[in-house]
Amino acid sequence: MANTLFSPTRFGAVDLPNRIVMAPLTRSRATQPGDIPSEMNARYYAQRASAGLIVSEATQISRQGQGYAFTPGMYSDAQEQGWRLVTDAVHAAGGRIAAQLWHVGRISHRLLQEGGQPPVAPSAIRSETGEAFVVLPEGPKRVPCDMPRALETGEIADIVADYAKAAERALRAGFDMIELHSANGYLLQQFLATNTNQRTDRYGGSLENRARLTLEALDAIIGVAGADRVGVRISPHFIRHDIADAETEAIHLHLARQFQHRGIAYVHIAEPDWVGGPALTDDFRRQLRDAYSGRIIVCGNYTRQSGEARLAAGLADAVAFGRPFIANPDLVARLEQGASLNRPDPATFYGGGDHGYTDYPTLDQAREPA
Repeated sequence: MANTLFSPTRFGAVDLPNRIVMAPLTRSRATQPGDIPSEMNARYYAQRASAGLIVSEATQISRQGQGYAFTPGMYSDAQEQGWRLVTDAVHAAGGRIAAQLWHVGRISHRLLQEGGQPPVAPSAIRSETGEAFVVLPEGPKRVPCDMPRALETGEIADIVADYAKAAERALRAGFDMIELHSANGYLLQQFLATNTNQRTDRYGGSLENRARLTLEALDAIIGVAGADRVGVRISPHFIRHDIADAETEAIHLHLARQFQHRGIAYVHIAEPDWVGGPALTDDFRRQLRDAYSGRIIVCGNYTRQSGEARLAAGLADAVAFGRPFIANPDLVARLEQGASLNRPDPATFYGGGDHGYTDYPTLDQAREPA
């Protein structure tokens, strides 16, 4: 019987009732001060618990790893307790949830950094088009990223340790899985890419050296959670945030072989064409599949039809949906019934309260008499 979006599967140690994944979605609604998840966040995630797997919004592993105001962290006791509200609510609603761990690297601003320090990066190269989200006296605003400073070799071990500490907190907070964010032009992809990594130490130069930090961070998380509860998000051919990687396919195939060797639970591919990059070729998809035999999630403007075609071709095991989940808490039921979808309101994507967050109607609510 052919796999569909609605057939069960298993990702490592975790059974999923369907193959519809809620993609990580930055919503900038953590409680202040302290970037702490709240009951409102718990309600939002619990509403979407019919997904086979929820991947949390990107969650910074340290104050240094933050690039956007009001995003939640995973480095304080209060944040850990806030995330426990979320996981308890998701589990009570029958769901499963992964914590996505994040360091933005150079996509940040001194206003977000401890003591007004510059952001950090593999090399002191500013992102000319990247923007940070900061709070100014007149209110929250997107601003150009600051010039970063290059990390000293000796500092990198501290960042790897931060990933491990965040993974420990995520498990204590009740997450079922942990996803390492090595995509979308943030710190780990800045180390991967040929244009953003100009280092001459063991983290720069060769393809193997540029991949080293992603694998060290991954190994640190595996050491805490076990490979069967760990996934990685990658974005080959990603072009935003001034990423221009001359070896993007080669380095991601190298990573895929390393993921295979480690036996991780899944690889989550953020496809580049939805942000203006080139579409991934079927040949490259087959090479990824040959290099990594575990579960593959694809993400990027999929519909039920295009997602099931990818499953039928054997090039994916699950499909992640982002914006459709913002506006449709019952997206799984809507896709299964072929029902129309609510349209998301972009004005409420980032920041704010319940409006545009927890108040999108389900099918049942829409059918209720006024």
